[in-house]
Amino acid sequence: MQAIRYGRRCGMNRKKMSPGRKVFMVFDICIVLLLSIFCLIPLLNLLAYSFSSSQPIIENRVFLFPKEFTFKAYGYVLSNKEFWRSAGISVIRVLLGVPVNTILTILVAYPLSKDESAFKARKYYVAYMLVVMLFNGGLMPTYYIVSKTGLIDTVWSLIIPGAVPIFNCIVLMNFFRGIPGELEESAKLDGANQWQILKKIFLPISKPSLATIILFSLINHWNAWFDGLIYSNHTENYPLQSYLQTMVTSTTEILAQGDLRSIEKLIGINDTNMKSAQIFISVIPLMLIYPFLQKYFTTGLTLGSVKG
Repeated sequence: MQAIRYGRRCGMNRKKMSPGRKVFMVFDICIVLLLSIFCLIPLLNLLAYSFSSSQPIIENRVFLFPKEFTFKAYGYVLSNKEFWRSAGISVIRVLLGVPVNTILTILVAYPLSKDESAFKARKYYVAYMLVVMLFNGGLMPTYYIVSKTGLIDTVWSLIIPGAVPIFNCIVLMNFFRGIPGELEESAKLDGANQWQILKKIFLPISKPSLATIILFSLINHWNAWFDGLIYSNHTENYPLQSYLQTMVTSTTEILAQGDLRSIEKLIGINDTNMKSAQIFISVIPLMLIYPFLQKYFTTGLTLGSVKG
């Protein structure tokens, strides 16, 4: 009976929805659908090119669906040793860089989340962080430091210059400031020190915000390409995105080399579908990881922007 009454109440609430509210909801849904379509079209176009043969691409007959469906571009890319070597460097960068970013972000955000009564210099550090976020030291000073510390051509040159992401620190700091102070006071009364409070209270509560900054760090490390070009003197040390920017071999160059095996593999392949296949393969890891962190993403951003 209670369920029936609840259903009737819900039905009455739906009937009470004003015409203006209905128009707004329809308009909102249409806008979201249009934005989703606009976001999906480039990805679908890229996918269609990667599965199409070279002739329809040359004739400009490919848009959202493949023409003369083929796996040849993917077969060529997956047999390319340079592609897999650069992908391995990117994986190592992510496995090292994300934990470094996360740990340092926590260690910076936690003390800055305290009130000025507990941390008197807080406002100066926050002001410094904002200035650093808006105005960095520049490319030449950073390169000079990296080269003088012997990090050139190492994976650490891709991690250490951006080890403390300021935006992530601000997001996590604001999330920490939104945690009720009574929890910390109760822990202090029980004899807990700051490390215990951070480990047993703040971090478990902050899972949504931590998932958000982990996702930001992962995307940043995986998609970064410019630092690989600057801090690597040899192409074999390029991460995947740097390789895609500079080392995507032209089919014309391969044909000029006269290697019969390579020429046989290039039948039905041109620059466009080969590059599309490489780019799409490089996006797959992010597409696989995002669904697991998506449920925390929006919550982490909204809760991390409540208090300043």
